[in-house]
Amino acid sequence: MSETAASLRHQIASAGDLESVVRTMKAMAASNIGQYENAVRSLGDYDLTVQLGLAACLRQDQPPAPTPQSAQHKTGTVGAIVFGSDQGLVGQFNEVMVEFVVKTLASLPGKKTVWVIGERIQARLTETGLDLVGGFILPNSISAITPLVGEILIEMEKRREKGEITQVHLFHNQPKAGAIYMPVNQRLLPLDDVWRRNLATMHWPTGNLPEVRGEGAQTLRALVREYLFVSLF
Repeated sequence: MSETAASLRHQIASAGDLESVVRTMKAMAASNIGQYENAVRSLGDYDLTVQLGLAACLRQDQPPAPTPQSAQHKTGTVGAIVFGSDQGLVGQFNEVMVEFVVKTLASLPGKKTVWVIGERIQARLTETGLDLVGGFILPNSISAITPLVGEILIEMEKRREKGEITQVHLFHNQPKAGAIYMPVNQRLLPLDDVWRRNLATMHWPTGNLPEVRGEGAQTLRALVREYLFVSLF
């Protein structure tokens, strides 16, 4: 009986320790979620600021000669940036994304090269036969996101300058109401005439019209870099 009682006491103590660990993990998860939510809200405000800056630059500058749509969409190599998840208990998060990426890229003309963010989705994309040219580890904290985005932008710009890619598409899962998510595709490059016109006609929030001071082309390049940064973040 004494051994049984001791065993029960040990099990109860272990259960108490486990409950304490679970409570701590839940608190840490809630804290991390709060940090990400705050970052998303701040990013939304910054995104609007960048778009307004681009709108001011594009209104002031003379638009370039229109580029035929066929030349923009039917030539060159398509670069794809694919975000997955390495978290457990995410259901078919990666499977749905892989299927969406394969289907979308198959509908686009030209050669495709793919950068993957996340080890699990990289393993699944390897099985599809797509040309995977690079992989990145998913950030595990807010502070790790900015260096990752910087790495991706450097790699993307390096290949674009060499003429190795002419289009860049971003694939990620977008959260919906509740716990629902949906895979989406956003074309980041080229920044074509439609993109310019949409920004140039953007409503200015005040009655004071903006004026770009200094070198307009340099300011525009800096704002485009920030636009791409926000899109990837």
